[in-house]
Amino acid sequence: MKNLVCLMLAAGFVAGCGSDADEIRFDGQFYRTRLSDLDERQKFQVTARPVSASLLGAKEAARYEATVYCVNEYGSSAIQWVVGPDDADETLPISDDTLTLQGACPL
Repeated sequence: MKNLVCLMLAAGFVAGCGSDADEIRFDGQFYRTRLSDLDERQKFQVTARPVSASLLGAKEAARYEATVYCVNEYGSSAIQWVVGPDDADETLPISDDTLTLQGACPL
């Protein structure tokens, strides 16, 4: 897991050197992600779409967005998932071609 986080962060740093840091491919596809704070600032909801391109890619794009948020806001890549990318595919909330995950950055 630590290797995956390091790899994702390295990809983010390399992508930041380009003209558009949002253009990172996951499972060969681009995803639109959005992260929203919930009631408490360390809690968040993250969405990724289009899931129809690849569920694996959407899960990793959402994980990446959440990791960047926790690192930038709290200095750690640790995440406590309520509904996370490692949950069984059939239990993940998908609606309108959008995956929605929830978690928190531990304080």
